[in-house]
Amino acid sequence: MWDFSLGTALGLMRRTAPFIVFRMVVYFGIAVAYVLVTGTGAGIGWGVGGLGDEGFRANTTLWGGIIGFGVTAGVIYFLREYLLYIVKAGHIAVMVELLQGDTLPEGRGQIAHAREVVTRRFGQASALFALDQLIKGVVAAITGLVQGLVSILPIPGLRQIMGVVRAFLRVAVGLVDEVILAHAIRTRSENAWASARDALVLYGQNGKAMLINAAWLTIFVYGLSIIVFLVMLAPAAGLVYLIPGAWSAGGVIFALIFAWAVKVALIEPFAIACLLQAFFKVTEGQTPDPEWEARLNSTSRKFREIGERAAQAVGARTAPTQ
Repeated sequence: MWDFSLGTALGLMRRTAPFIVFRMVVYFGIAVAYVLVTGTGAGIGWGVGGLGDEGFRANTTLWGGIIGFGVTAGVIYFLREYLLYIVKAGHIAVMVELLQGDTLPEGRGQIAHAREVVTRRFGQASALFALDQLIKGVVAAITGLVQGLVSILPIPGLRQIMGVVRAFLRVAVGLVDEVILAHAIRTRSENAWASARDALVLYGQNGKAMLINAAWLTIFVYGLSIIVFLVMLAPAAGLVYLIPGAWSAGGVIFALIFAWAVKVALIEPFAIACLLQAFFKVTEGQTPDPEWEARLNSTSRKFREIGERAAQAVGARTAPTQ
């Protein structure tokens, strides 16, 4: 049914507890920042609204909250490279090492060790972010190819449900890019671009199996996220009453933010621990299939770009020093 062990995933979560705590601090800190800055913006708007009538005050309160929310979202957008580099890739690094039977430092030393591994494999945060964005594009192309292969099967009514299948698969592959990055860490490659290229070919030639695993995990992740959202509704609504002017939509928005924080801090690393197991198991002993490599070269410009970057990295290492 799937190619991972839930018990092993929970064990990885337990053994990387310092990273789980780190993720909780980071992502719940972001959630609190959203609430505080949005509330401050709404409060400022409410104060300005005192210059007019009730309708004017309601509008200024609303726009103050929207501006506060937008400012926070903008700051988080500019921090996205740091979040990928330090939080996500770092956690992947230590999980990969544990799956290989390596030992890790305890406590905060685990986070420092992970940063060293990520720096050694990927260099600067901007390089890792650029690679991750290209990987996302290639994964989308692979998903399209697998859909195309499935759509020609002689199954009655298949064409009618392919729209639903496509929408589901777009969600299901949301964490695959991080699994591709794990391949470079596992193989201890000095050329992350070449390693990612090989991993993408391996993912493509095992696309159906990997999508089945990803689909099961999508059900788990979003099922749990919906439950968390419903649980968060009541405390989020309580926070809204503390905001001047009682922003009516705030309860739902804040509940979504805190549900997102739980998802990325606790639920997503569990899903990644499962996907890592599946990818390593399914691709064990395999080499990249030239047929799939040629297929990706012909259909994905981003895959070709990764190949060009890999060649440039080789050239940079072999170039004679002056």
